[in-house]
Amino acid sequence: MASVQRADLVLSGGGVKGIGLVGAVAALADAGYAPQRVSGTSAGALVGAILAAAAQRGVVTADQLRALAMQIDYRALLDQGPVQRIPLLGPAVGVLTGDGIYRGDALHDWVEEQLAEYGVSTFADLALPDRGLPPEQRYRLVVTVADVTLGQLIRLPWDYQRVYGLDPDRQSVADAVRASTAIPFFYRPATLVAADGRKSTLVDGGLLSNYPIDSLNRPRGRPRWPTFGVTLLPDLPAENEQLIPALRPLHLLTGPTLLEQVVTTILVGHDQTYLNQPSVSARTIRVDTADIGVLDFNLSEAQKTALYDKGFAAAREFLSHWDFADYVGRFR
Repeated sequence: MASVQRADLVLSGGGVKGIGLVGAVAALADAGYAPQRVSGTSAGALVGAILAAAAQRGVVTADQLRALAMQIDYRALLDQGPVQRIPLLGPAVGVLTGDGIYRGDALHDWVEEQLAEYGVSTFADLALPDRGLPPEQRYRLVVTVADVTLGQLIRLPWDYQRVYGLDPDRQSVADAVRASTAIPFFYRPATLVAADGRKSTLVDGGLLSNYPIDSLNRPRGRPRWPTFGVTLLPDLPAENEQLIPALRPLHLLTGPTLLEQVVTTILVGHDQTYLNQPSVSARTIRVDTADIGVLDFNLSEAQKTALYDKGFAAAREFLSHWDFADYVGRFR
């Protein structure tokens, strides 16, 4: 068995493509890397939360991660409200009103159940005693969300106290993950009530940063261990309909829609230039998932296996030429 090496992980968004993230993380675990901190957006927040909970208990293995990937029933996470159940018209109404096609309660409950198996409920359960970090960042997990009420990017749990006046140790991890996965027009936005009673609407962190690779950077000095990123982002597709099948009902009203283009750009457009920076590219594992749609919740077992295997193979290939000392010499 490979010797244990520490690493921080940053996991991108990507909807159901998140199984590819699990495959990549499994390959890192198989190679002996033990996750210390995990940062994620959307699907990356979901995978990252479970990974952080497992790491907190010291039980991360490749076999365990593969079992997780295979057990997810994505169709069970599509919980429509009464209006959205109206054939054809209902989903379009959910999109146009901003309530989304699906409520997101099933996703929240699934995450909550998975975390409970590791004894994790609030961020206090993911506290990390690392004096090299600012106090507000001493957690094993950080998730990215977009606060559209305040118009800013939010990192949870780091910003609970600064922005909302809330004690981060008392906040639900599942609530934060649910907010980060609230894909605009698809899942109902999340609501966060600040200490002074102000309400904020939170949506998918990919609106502002789908691949938050800079979130775990240490500002000064030589990094103690690598920070690997895993991204599932394709290039912007010529066929938006393949990427956003859930918005097809709108074609009955207007044909191919601006909303489709907006959501596509939210999910894949922001980080393309950033990914081309040499220092970012050199520590990024890219998983080719272009043949699966972000919101293709009807994945077959064969497709799940293929996504997992692609992630595993991509990480294996990356590690075959990774050299931490060389990276530090070139970029730090």
